[in-house]
Amino acid sequence: MPELEIVRVPGLLAYAEGLALQQRLRADVVAGRSPGAVVLCEHPSVYTAGRRTQPSDLPLDGSPVVEVDRGGRITWHGPGQLVAYPIVRLAQPLDVVAWVRDLEQVLIEAAAAVGVTAERVDGRSGAWVPRPDRSNHDKVGAIGLHVAEGVTSHGIAINCENTLDAYAAIVPCGIADAGVTTLSRASGERVSVDDVAALVAPLVQRAFDGMHTGHRIASAGGEPRLPSDPNRTTHLQEVPA
Repeated sequence: MPELEIVRVPGLLAYAEGLALQQRLRADVVAGRSPGAVVLCEHPSVYTAGRRTQPSDLPLDGSPVVEVDRGGRITWHGPGQLVAYPIVRLAQPLDVVAWVRDLEQVLIEAAAAVGVTAERVDGRSGAWVPRPDRSNHDKVGAIGLHVAEGVTSHGIAINCENTLDAYAAIVPCGIADAGVTTLSRASGERVSVDDVAALVAPLVQRAFDGMHTGHRIASAGGEPRLPSDPNRTTHLQEVPA
């Protein structure tokens, strides 16, 4: 399979610039000029709202929110959190849910590589760290996608060493009955964005290769399939497990 272009952006990438970068890379994939790319970055502190965001999810302090075309609800990005945007063409027949499961596996394996056990939670996308007493889970990795013309944008975010203060002002991903955590907090050791970026890039490549060869890194099993029209537009984040 062709190698994806790895775009590791130094410093903090303004969110608007990140959107513009995704659009340029996506246009290249749609036109056949590129097999795909993975953007690895950190953003300055910003709240972003997907298409399913509810008024009750919004910041209590009136902080500005950027509306975006991905699925899901509100989330936060900021320093200490790795954001990865795989801009790739999905295999046919189009199965967005299977790609979400593959990206969950990327999150889970990256967490495992730094000593953190993360897992799936029924009915919720992303990667979750079980609490010691198994009474609940805390989210460590999130997924929010936009798919149009068979090509993905947006992607995954994994909390590495960020503070969690910003989450207190919102209902993250619209989920009020669970918490959030970071790899550093869960492991008891510092886990940097650079550490995790070095893990995520080859994992996304493996997920991309597996999608196109029929050897997915996470099996979609009996998951419902979305219609296979490659030109449909899909906004997806929280999906049924």
